Amino acid sequence: MDRGREFANKIGIKTSYGSYEELSKDTEVDIVYIATWHTSHVALSKMMLSAGKHVLCEKPMCLNVEQVKEVFQVARERKKFFMEGIWSRTFEIYQRIKDDIQSGVIGDVQLVTASFCKLIEPNLRDNDRGDGMLLRAGLYTVQFANWIFNNEAPESVTARGTVPEDGMDRDGCVILSYKNGAKASLSYSSKCIGKNSATIYGTKGCIQIPDSFWCPEEATLPSGTITYPLNPDDPSLYVFKNSFGFRNEAKSVRQSLMEGKTECPVMSYEDSLALYRILDEIRRQIGLEYDPQKWTSHT
Repeated sequence: MDRGREFANKIGIKTSYGSYEELSKDTEVDIVYIATWHTSHVALSKMMLSAGKHVLCEKPMCLNVEQVKEVFQVARERKKFFMEGIWSRTFEIYQRIKDDIQSGVIGDVQLVTASFCKLIEPNLRDNDRGDGMLLRAGLYTVQFANWIFNNEAPESVTARGTVPEDGMDRDGCVILSYKNGAKASLSYSSKCIGKNSATIYGTKGCIQIPDSFWCPEEATLPSGTITYPLNPDDPSLYVFKNSFGFRNEAKSVRQSLMEGKTECPVMSYEDSLALYRILDEIRRQIGLEYDPQKWTSHT
């Protein structure tokens, strides 16, 4: 309680709590955004939903497909909104790209590539907390492929990755193969630096996101380059690249609630299911294991 009160006073918030349970019982709270360390996401999501709150939960929302089903079951029983916070889906460039693909301007999509390489190995923390690059960064590449292929289940998943003795995966390369011969080539690493681009290759042309595909401000389409600058009022207030774009996610959630929806169209239950089915298989192939007991605590 002392820490909560100190923080609330520092930034001018009138209410503070001594525990998550206490927050869940506050009838003035309609929706919570869960951004704790991800081992607590399942327990906190279920707690808040059971208490009658809507929930936006930061990625990764859970460990595996079974936990996706658990959380959404509670949301549906309580008739409350739940969304996994894959903020990429709410960027304006994503919608423009999807519109172009659906219009047929690049023909049939045959290949999707995405890479997320960032030199953060010294910052990897603890396998007991589920840390590692698959959930930090690889998840973004998989969701991108799923988004392009409309959650089509790949016929095969081929994955190779590095998992040292400390249990935290450092990198990975993944090939998803689809029934029509299309493929996705995905890579992620904590040991190198990259532009982190993504490209969608079609039979008539291609679309490229040249930098930071998970939070883009620019893309190159057959018709030319488009930009959707974020333009924060004070860039110094933001820690992560383009994190001003989280407002897009908040707006999407609000719009869904205003329309009486319990899921957000850009990241629905089916979207999360499709994502974790592939992540489960990647973990199996590279030998990445987590202790499920560490993912049930909300401390």
